[in-house]
Amino acid sequence: MRFRAGWAALPAILLLLVSSCARRPTLPDYGAVPDFLLISESGQNFSSRQLLTGKIWIADFIYTHCTGPCPLMSARMRRIQESVRRWDDVRLVSFTVDPERDSPGVLAAYSARFHAEPSRWFFLTGRREVLEQLNRHAFKLGSVDATLEHSTRFALVDRSGHVRGYFHSGDPDSMAQLLDAVSTLRGMPS
Repeated sequence: MRFRAGWAALPAILLLLVSSCARRPTLPDYGAVPDFLLISESGQNFSSRQLLTGKIWIADFIYTHCTGPCPLMSARMRRIQESVRRWDDVRLVSFTVDPERDSPGVLAAYSARFHAEPSRWFFLTGRREVLEQLNRHAFKLGSVDATLEHSTRFALVDRSGHVRGYFHSGDPDSMAQLLDAVSTLRGMPS
């Protein structure tokens, strides 16, 4: 009798195990990105509010005359653009760390070089103080100063403007993890 009761509970136990394995992992919360106003490659004002309308976004910090990691990062970002093309709620944002040289026109040429879709991938410049605030304090990726040293990580931001993960742009496994994390955020309620 006791043996049969154990077998009767087996389907419920299996269902519980399967449902717990199917749950999406939770992502850490590294804090909110503050409101900002910058200028896009089109020369138009670009407000962070444009991203907080139900958008998930991936951010990086680059500069256009970089001969080191920036072209590689932008090539990776282009591949991400291709991978997320079917998801209309995902945006890409590249912030410059060299606002003195990276004018909207320079950013537009750089954007074209990497075949950025204008409605999906934005290149932003503006006041150094605003970019510094974002890079150092919001994303915690470095500084916007004359050294032009910067992180090569991508940051993932959720629909409410919170940084939810960092991913190494040079690591293919990390890029796969980034796309998985985007998928996780897309499955989470807004």
